[in-house]
Amino acid sequence: MPGLYFEEFTVGQTFRHALRRTITEADNVFFSALTHNPAPLHLDAEYMKDTEFGKPIVNSCLTLAFMVGISVGDTTAGTTVANLGWDAVRFPAPLYHGDTIRIETEVLELRDSKSRPDNGIVIFAHRAYNQHDVLVGECKRSALMLRKPK
Repeated sequence: MPGLYFEEFTVGQTFRHALRRTITEADNVFFSALTHNPAPLHLDAEYMKDTEFGKPIVNSCLTLAFMVGISVGDTTAGTTVANLGWDAVRFPAPLYHGDTIRIETEVLELRDSKSRPDNGIVIFAHRAYNQHDVLVGECKRSALMLRKPK
């Protein structure tokens, strides 16, 4: 199990996840269709030619999914009880088909769970960068984590 227990995290700890992902047009179309998002900015190249972007942009919910998903193997696989929420989700620059993202995760806060003594809460900051090191996504994630077994 690669995930860390609550006690194994420290505030300021940073993970530069080795897994990278080139986002394809198929990824974007499948995700948008699967989530019933018909927005032309994700699916219609002709429509997008006349916009400031000039071509379809990647669905921001897919960017969020990759930010969190890529982080799981190094941080929370098998040790998460539940995701409690996402805050301060931002997409400062667009992603396009063919862009490759890399993810960094920083531990911002650790606190005991008041209602669940066998768990702790970790606040993560996830940041996504494209192949040009431009920040394309960021969020804070609260996770309810297992404590080490006694």
